[in-house]
Amino acid sequence: MESSLELVRSSVEQVLGVKLGDETAVLVLTTSAALILGLLIFIWKRSSGDLSKAAKPVVVPKLVTLKDDEEEEDLDPDKVKVSVFFGTQTGTAEGFAKALAEEIKARYEKAVVKVIDLDDYAADDDQYEEKLKKETLAFFMVATYGDGEPTDNAARFYKWFTEGKEREPWLQQLAYGIFALGNRQYEHFNKIGKVIDDQLSEQGAKRLVPVGLGDDDQCIEDDFTAWREQLWPELDLILRGEDDADSVSTPYTAAISEYRVVIHDRTSTLYDNNHKSIANGDAAYDVHHPCRVNVAVKRELHTPESDRSCIHLEFDLSGTSIVYGTGDHVGVFAENCDETVEEAAKLLGQPLDLLFSIHSDKADGTLLGGSLPPPFPGPCTLRTALARYADLLSPPRKAALLALAAHASEPVEAEKLKLLSSPQGKDEYSQWVVGSQRSLLEVMAEFPSSKPPLGVFFAAVAPRLQARYYSISSSPRLAPSRVHVTCAVVNGPSPTGRIHKGVCSTWMKNATPLETHTDCSWAPIFIRPSNFKLPDDASTPIIMVGPGTGLAPFRGFLQERLALKREGAELGPAILFFGCRNRRMDFIYENELNDFVEQGVISELIVAFSREGSQKDYVQHKMMEKAAEVWSLISGGGYLYVCGDAKGMARDVHRSLHTIVQTQENVDSSKAEATVKKLQMDGRYLRDVW
Repeated sequence: MESSLELVRSSVEQVLGVKLGDETAVLVLTTSAALILGLLIFIWKRSSGDLSKAAKPVVVPKLVTLKDDEEEEDLDPDKVKVSVFFGTQTGTAEGFAKALAEEIKARYEKAVVKVIDLDDYAADDDQYEEKLKKETLAFFMVATYGDGEPTDNAARFYKWFTEGKEREPWLQQLAYGIFALGNRQYEHFNKIGKVIDDQLSEQGAKRLVPVGLGDDDQCIEDDFTAWREQLWPELDLILRGEDDADSVSTPYTAAISEYRVVIHDRTSTLYDNNHKSIANGDAAYDVHHPCRVNVAVKRELHTPESDRSCIHLEFDLSGTSIVYGTGDHVGVFAENCDETVEEAAKLLGQPLDLLFSIHSDKADGTLLGGSLPPPFPGPCTLRTALARYADLLSPPRKAALLALAAHASEPVEAEKLKLLSSPQGKDEYSQWVVGSQRSLLEVMAEFPSSKPPLGVFFAAVAPRLQARYYSISSSPRLAPSRVHVTCAVVNGPSPTGRIHKGVCSTWMKNATPLETHTDCSWAPIFIRPSNFKLPDDASTPIIMVGPGTGLAPFRGFLQERLALKREGAELGPAILFFGCRNRRMDFIYENELNDFVEQGVISELIVAFSREGSQKDYVQHKMMEKAAEVWSLISGGGYLYVCGDAKGMARDVHRSLHTIVQTQENVDSSKAEATVKKLQMDGRYLRDVW
């Protein structure tokens, strides 16, 4: 070390013409080494960026939450920390969490408010308890998804909190409130919010107001507003200081969110050109970091006689690190079709080739605040922004109508929009927007004087276009480099007479596969793991109920069973109940299913054709006809799987199962329901419903 130090000192002294001490020489040596190492890493990164172009991670920005351990230690003793947690699948709960936080900040000077994604609350499960013990005032905006399941970002917290060890009450220091988001049409309406509420109460926490039950089947914004109004008298007692205890609260009006917009000239680099050469590496893909993959295969599953369409699509995973399991879901970020995009640009009065970017901070770098979602990547053209990031076809929320009203130049239009967005206009909104299923573009067309600027449109009017989820209809044992999707194309009249075309299903129907053209269609996708799995023991009996595209995961199950059989496994009995309208039109995968029967993968294929006879015949009717056989397999340790429509078919199948148990076991209704519940608790009655 001494000889090296002397060499460095001598060289530098010669260059600079000055004498250096030992400490200065050491500083020069270490700084030089760091610079050289950094330069080498930079060169390596640049060169490795071109090694793989097959997989292109597409960044969908996620809310970044700051580590607040240091902030908690520095909290002013006169201040009160307020944590607002959210568990969201589509962004609604996150929006409510931010809106609540903004109003608490505006009302109470004592409040120090943080909005927290439940997925980011703790890096490891063993940190949850330590962190929760420090909370004194918290609110939870939590949605229920699928068949009574937590959202993806709340799943880890929910599992830890509800399945933890039994203990004495330990959250006596916590006061809390919960707003739950769900849909009353589903069986497990707001289950997640209710369970968290019960658990918090049992652990000694103080419930400030009854749990709010948001119903997305009606107007969930009105439900949230009503719940929020109950909070203020309770929070006044906690957060208002002695000086303003007797003062009247200033009425709060939420500001309309708006991004800062920067217009770029045509020489600017498009975002698309920036991410094409990023190497895949060991990337973990999820909803915030999907992976760009090509469409390899597309084919129509209905016959020409059918007036409907069902698409079989295959995504090519070659060159990516994506892996999936049989029964998992694939999330797909599709694009709005050209017709929809062009209509939106016309209504906004903006050219499609406009190159711009949006920002959640001011030009000086300070945050704009408010309920802004993270901006989408840019610069990009307006065509790209409208195609990839804006939900243009869903009915607009009331907050969007209020933003449109603020930018309507015609007073009559502005007043009508304000009425629709107000509590007084609840019935009009319910009938004219929700009941008539008017899309955002239809509403904008009715109020042509409203021309919101792009910063307002993308922040407050058009929600972010969400991923669509599909049950994967393949098994990695037979198709390790392909994800198969079975998609019913949505194309039909709405109550207003508009032909509604589903965003993702329309994109799939129009996709160009690699098998027909090298310039094929692609989409950002990711895998969402599922608990909808075959038994570990292949000899366990299974019963599958899946009409229409509900067949999708069972096609994967059957491929898996075929692979296991080829490997020498002994397969147990397998009954498949499938349903469609007419065997000549929509009996999807008919030849494959018959092959599975011949190969011994399916013991019995039972098909219900609902449009062939004088009476409609559905899968639940076929189940009742096979009641003794069904119950014999289930009571003998078998598994029952149901996939498809939650509001209709799955509910009817559940009732049929209840009746089968009651008649086959000769028990009363309550005992039969208890038996069905036990099957669910034991993981032998599984549902993949939407």
